Amino acid sequence: MERNNVVLVDENDNAIAEMEKLMAHEQGRLHRAFSVFIFNDKGELLLQQRASHKYHGAGLWTNTCCSHPQWGETVALSAEERLIYEMGLKCDLRLVYSFIYNERVENNLTEHELDYVFVGYSDQCPVLNKDEVQDYKWMNADEILSDIKNNPSHYTVWFRQAFPELLSKINS
Repeated sequence: MERNNVVLVDENDNAIAEMEKLMAHEQGRLHRAFSVFIFNDKGELLLQQRASHKYHGAGLWTNTCCSHPQWGETVALSAEERLIYEMGLKCDLRLVYSFIYNERVENNLTEHELDYVFVGYSDQCPVLNKDEVQDYKWMNADEILSDIKNNPSHYTVWFRQAFPELLSKINS
């Protein structure tokens, strides 16, 4: 399930073209993405630590899983499949919101994404795909927000933006 391409979009999510993933990040082109957040019955979020060989975000903590849908795929189905692929989890996902961000990251790359944010609930123990994920942990929201404030460099840029907004939407 290698995802070497991304779908370039305009700000209204109209697909424009397909581009190689690294090239899109080198050029800072707006592309479609998704982020999945899985909570357990205690209200804790399942965080993943990205594999150390990733070309950006290596070793950083982030939401349960994230990726890029491929040309012709629905975002929702792609998110469900990627959750199984990265974390070995299957559960119902609900789209909560989407947002656009444009941030410089390491290795002279830019994350410019229209990111669809999904939520699911599960108490399953993840089965990690070690090509994608090197570790995981469950944390409650207050611990995460405090750690992001004290150690922002330990977390991916998209997670630092998406998580507080997600909390405001699901807790309102």
